[in-house]
Amino acid sequence: MSTQNRGNATPATAPRMSPSTIKDVAYLMPVNNVMLSAAISAVESAFTMCGMPIRCVGASAVPVRDAGNVTGLIGVHGNVSGFITVNFTERIAIRAVSGLLEEHFTTLNAQVIDGIGEITNIIVGGIKSALDGSRWEFTQMTVPSMIVGHGYSIAYSSGLAFLSVTFEHDDKEAMLEDRLIQLHMSLLAL
Repeated sequence: MSTQNRGNATPATAPRMSPSTIKDVAYLMPVNNVMLSAAISAVESAFTMCGMPIRCVGASAVPVRDAGNVTGLIGVHGNVSGFITVNFTERIAIRAVSGLLEEHFTTLNAQVIDGIGEITNIIVGGIKSALDGSRWEFTQMTVPSMIVGHGYSIAYSSGLAFLSVTFEHDDKEAMLEDRLIQLHMSLLAL
């Protein structure tokens, strides 16, 4: 399909896509491709370390509701200032930390929460490496802060570059909401 035809496509007539590519996603959802590519690469790599294959199932330039109840938050500084959060459901948190530490956990406890902080650190470190040399490069990261529980809101300032990416773990025994991981990037170029 030519580029000029794409501009006239409506949702009902939009072309069917094979598994998404960054180019195709950018057509349907105007997101920052540099940030999106870094996020996908870093999250997939971190979850591979945990023995949990995941896949990106959505991206947005506006905040989406977090499904999980464990969130790792890291501030970043350099050419940009902002923060990155990774939100886990309890089921995903327990499985990811069990895989990373090669121990079996059954409940959300202090060790699992510490492990989620480490996984968040691994993800943000991967994003840092992927953004090196770009406009969105950062050189410093804070220690992870953990938010545990439901019902909190994070307010985002206007004027920031924002990206929300949703990933799914293929856990056939879990309900959809229990299989999701969300990553949010909120960055201000300095």
